[in-house]
Amino acid sequence: MTRTTRTPARPTRTSPGDRWTPASIPDQSGRLALVTGANSGIGYVTARELARRGAHVVLACRNHERGQEAIERLRTEVHHARAELRLLDLADLTSVRRFAEGWPHDRLDLLVNNAGIAMVPFSRTADGFESQFGVNHLGTFALTGLLMPHLLAAPHPRVVTVSSEGQRFARFDLDNLDAERGYRTLFAYIQSKRANLYFATELQRRADTAGLPLRSMAVAPGLTRTNVLTGGANSTRGRTHAALMHLLLRTAFRPTPEGAKTSLYAATVPDLPGGSYVVPDGPLQLRGEPVRRSREPALQDTTTAHRLWTLSERLTGVPYPITAQKYRRRSGHA
Repeated sequence: MTRTTRTPARPTRTSPGDRWTPASIPDQSGRLALVTGANSGIGYVTARELARRGAHVVLACRNHERGQEAIERLRTEVHHARAELRLLDLADLTSVRRFAEGWPHDRLDLLVNNAGIAMVPFSRTADGFESQFGVNHLGTFALTGLLMPHLLAAPHPRVVTVSSEGQRFARFDLDNLDAERGYRTLFAYIQSKRANLYFATELQRRADTAGLPLRSMAVAPGLTRTNVLTGGANSTRGRTHAALMHLLLRTAFRPTPEGAKTSLYAATVPDLPGGSYVVPDGPLQLRGEPVRRSREPALQDTTTAHRLWTLSERLTGVPYPITAQKYRRRSGHA
């Protein structure tokens, strides 16, 4: 008698072939894209490859000098690039509002919520929020909401929010999102990244309910060499921390272009359905090729996602008036 064995279910690959690369990106001409945190790392690679395929790319950066260096580098690497720099600090809701109010274009086809901080010492944002929750989630939530009129002015708007493979280990505590009951660096980080996933999926549910064409995706990049563990607030943690992080990045983390694949995949694959969560297909989602992941528990946790959304609207003062009636009036649909 032959005994059959069952192999564990794997995420379903949605791209043709065994390897998806930026060369797989279809023509992006005529598309207007905004990438936050685009002066380095995954954000820069995302902006560069979108520009390489013809998109007009807006790099949203916190620091003008570093942002200008990124623009110059991009134009050197992509000679035909259409790119511009705008200043944005997600740790300051006044800056977020100023950015949205000054948006100079008639629409926004693609928003890539890439900017974030990771495992930094305890601090608070300009508005008094714990910094990782405030930057990674609340700043992203506010920016997307304030830019929603411009997104809905586009025929096929898409929002991509960068979460993390680490979110799978979060014990999401709605009563300690802002370090009200103590602060643990790693816990606060992975909780903020779970919040990114809740936000992306809840945004899709609300867009679907309103009958809007918007597609919201979340991605996890996998272990990737960026300066998120060494720059910013982490740059003040001393030489020992810096040496250990650089060693870890060199030995265990993969090159930045590999980590940008999930963002680019979610941003450009034409038939990718809204609500998708795109991750690397390797063990623990740490490396590999982009695939859709549908069995993540957080994707089905609508109760927590709804509660977080309500709380986020209250904390940021940014409501999301996405209704079918308003969209039809603006777009001229009957």
